[in-house]
Amino acid sequence: MNADASAAETGADARPEGAGTGRLVLLTTSHRVAPGLLSWPAWQILRGADRVLCADPDHPQLPYLREAGIEVETAAPAARELVDYCVPKARTAVVLTSADGESALTDGLARLAGSGRETMPDLELLPGSYDLPGARLLDLVQVMDQIRAACPWSSIRTHRDLAKYGIEEAYELVEAIEEGDREALREELGDVLLQVVFHARIAQDDPDEPFSLDDVAGGIVEKLIHRHPHVFGEEDAATPEDVKAHWLRTKAEEKQRESVTEGIPLAQPGLALAAKLASRVRTAGLDVAPPPGQGIGYELLALAMRAEAEGVDPEAALRAAARAYRDAVVAAEGGAAPGRSGGSGPDPS
Repeated sequence: MNADASAAETGADARPEGAGTGRLVLLTTSHRVAPGLLSWPAWQILRGADRVLCADPDHPQLPYLREAGIEVETAAPAARELVDYCVPKARTAVVLTSADGESALTDGLARLAGSGRETMPDLELLPGSYDLPGARLLDLVQVMDQIRAACPWSSIRTHRDLAKYGIEEAYELVEAIEEGDREALREELGDVLLQVVFHARIAQDDPDEPFSLDDVAGGIVEKLIHRHPHVFGEEDAATPEDVKAHWLRTKAEEKQRESVTEGIPLAQPGLALAAKLASRVRTAGLDVAPPPGQGIGYELLALAMRAEAEGVDPEAALRAAARAYRDAVVAAEGGAAPGRSGGSGPDPS
């Protein structure tokens, strides 16, 4: 079958009625685009068709087509019937495909065309709507809704239940980044995204303070726009340093914090915590010496502060050194270095 979508989209076929062998168009639409939002070539072919058919009586496009004055037959004709309809009088028939496709029809058309004994109409596949960037996120939301409703494990999870998985997935994402594993990076980004969508879906069920993924996305969109006045507003930022200054100033205005230490999670790993505190102090222009004390903890604090001042992430540096030590241990054992580690226990991903 010659699925000539490009010719259909440009409206290239301008034959007068009664010329040629007719035209059979399979019109596809995306469930991720609002019904009724069809391309101009799609509306052209629908308005000019002699016959429009759809096997699904509940197809989301039908109310909008009928509102536009396009008569749609609820029918699932076989390939033979459509060929016999189109060819003798060079008529145009459009089949609005369902979400599952029209495999029986396309298989039948392929058999007729492949026989070499049939006069066939022009066969075209015309996309009536296209997915926008990010459209697959709608699939993720839909799948998460179904899982939350039907899965015995997922349907009873709480935010606290999932907290440990968020930490695990974040660490696995960091590991993929540090190892330069692109395939793992894509997978781990998906696992982190799942945590966001899962938590938002749980929040949607809260009887007192519900919110949805749209609320989460709306909040971060508003924050990003507000904190990038050099992109969405009239301020200028010629260098990364200018951007950081805008960001810090806007963030300070939003938070109205009494201390530079506010908002720093104390439960994060110790080296990261020490480096974050040192970063806040340095950015604020404060001169605060590390507290006096003896022991490994104070020595590590001093090392973390030194690393931050030199632009080194102490957590990443220690992980790199620890991996080198792991490899040395494995080599001493006479084995090969292990691959990436995975999480343990029940995992929603």
